[in-house]
Amino acid sequence: MTRRSPRAMLRMLFALLLCVLSASALASCAPEDRSWADKPQAIAGGGATGVYYSYGQQFAEVLTTRLGAGFTVQQTNGSVDNLERVGSGRAVLGFAQGDAVADAVAGTGAFPEAVPIVAVARLYDEYVHIVVREGSDVHDLGDLAGRAVSLGARGSGVELVAGRVLAAAHVDATTIRNPALGLEGSIAALRKGEIEAFFWVGGLPTPGIATLSADTPIRLLSIPPPVVDAVNAAHAGAYRQADFPIGGYGIDTSTVTMTVPNYLVARADAPEGLIHDATAVLFDERVTIARRAPAAALLDRRQAIFTDPIALHAGAVRYYRETHD
Repeated sequence: MTRRSPRAMLRMLFALLLCVLSASALASCAPEDRSWADKPQAIAGGGATGVYYSYGQQFAEVLTTRLGAGFTVQQTNGSVDNLERVGSGRAVLGFAQGDAVADAVAGTGAFPEAVPIVAVARLYDEYVHIVVREGSDVHDLGDLAGRAVSLGARGSGVELVAGRVLAAAHVDATTIRNPALGLEGSIAALRKGEIEAFFWVGGLPTPGIATLSADTPIRLLSIPPPVVDAVNAAHAGAYRQADFPIGGYGIDTSTVTMTVPNYLVARADAPEGLIHDATAVLFDERVTIARRAPAAALLDRRQAIFTDPIALHAGAVRYYRETHD
């Protein structure tokens, strides 16, 4: 057997290294598949007067401008509807509450089987609103029994949360006359006196409720800490206690409530390049988006990666690694 000299061995190793580096360079220089840009892309938003829709509308506009593809926002019933749309491929991106996301990936609650979704970013925390007229004789959760109260549109995250809050407060939801309205319908019904209260889960301020409070004085019912604790005990600690800022919606008294994190999600098999570029636009254009959707100003790259129990999309992971300080 021929024994090679150390110098010959070094030449062979150097040649092998050159081959590896050349292959890596060719792979990195290969053009990324952008066939997705030739197709219309939808974002599952929410009701026209809610934060999801305004956020999605502004996001779609900057995505269309920056990425050269046609993005539009869909009016939907909210989180559960959005997750179903993204999972089925009717939308490439969507907004959803963390509690609904947890049910979707586990295939429980409103979802008979696991939904193929992943996260792009944790966006902001949403506040649970229970809205009544200022002069209403409804003062706490127990007073809702037997009343006309909208618990949210069918297939919405609002409906999910309302049911959990009522159960934790020992309020029999079957005694409530529930027209199952979305935010726009709930606001109109409260103005007309057709309902006495409605539930909503959204960012602060929610545009429709801010408009309502300008012409119809309102109050927000408190969700006491023991009720929040009871909801968390039954649902893996998905919620946290919080206070509405005094002065919000023209209300000058303190109101305690609970919040739930809100995520931007994508279908698990969405193209990596699309999600990488969309994540970059989400952060690069957050000031522009926030001019008409104030919740966008709460986006924080350091917090955006905390999306448990849902994994991050590979395209989003690539973006966060590239921009890691």
